Amino acid sequence: MAQLLIGLLVVVVAVAIGLVLRRRQIIDVPTQPVFDAPAQLDRSDFPTSADAPWMVAVFTSATCASCADVLRKARVLQSTQVAVVDVEYTADRDLHAKYHIDGVPILVIADRLGVVRRSFVGPVTATDLWAAVAEARA
Repeated sequence: MAQLLIGLLVVVVAVAIGLVLRRRQIIDVPTQPVFDAPAQLDRSDFPTSADAPWMVAVFTSATCASCADVLRKARVLQSTQVAVVDVEYTADRDLHAKYHIDGVPILVIADRLGVVRRSFVGPVTATDLWAAVAEARA
């Protein structure tokens, strides 16, 4: 009978410890992806932009509808002072990997040295984009 009580006591203590540990357990929430724009570009990776002091690089994918919209807005900025480069995923997969582009669209405004002065992750309005380029050039 004493062995039965000791066994029952051990089971009760084990259950109590299990319940306490269960309540203390922190539930891990799923991590959310974070898409970052690069802070520096090697302008030699974008030979079509060599002559312009400013470059707008738009990292896109052919299957992305919002990418096409961002690229359309960026192309309006094309001039002798601003080169606009479409860095499409299937055509430029190596550049997406080099700059750790994990989501699109990502747009960066870089100076002659490749320093990114402004960036946008996701859709951007034409007003915000054009104002960012004007501010960077000023």
